[in-house]
Amino acid sequence: MLIEDSARGSEAACHGGFVRLPDGSVVVALPVPHPAMPGRKVRVLVHAASRPRALTRLRNLGLRVFSPRGNAGAPTPDEISAVLHHPEGVVWRSTWGDVTEGWHPMARLLAHDRPAA
Repeated sequence: MLIEDSARGSEAACHGGFVRLPDGSVVVALPVPHPAMPGRKVRVLVHAASRPRALTRLRNLGLRVFSPRGNAGAPTPDEISAVLHHPEGVVWRSTWGDVTEGWHPMARLLAHDRPAA
């Protein structure tokens, strides 16, 4: 049963979802194409006033974002804590189910997309 639950959890993480916080803001989790590695996705967490604003924040960073249907990949309590404690309110991780990988700031993901000077 534990294996099924963890497999289902990593599968759900491949989808987008959101959680509304008590103050009315939301934490949105989305799979986003990696800017430097076509075909590979990363899980991005965004804290914003609303779902549309969260999507706009990612689009303004230059990421291709889709509007998720449903809530199959809602952020876990650990993910919510990670994004709320980050100064920018936007973090990402490349491995879906690996809790040993830390969350990274967006600048680290976007740095891969910039040409070397």
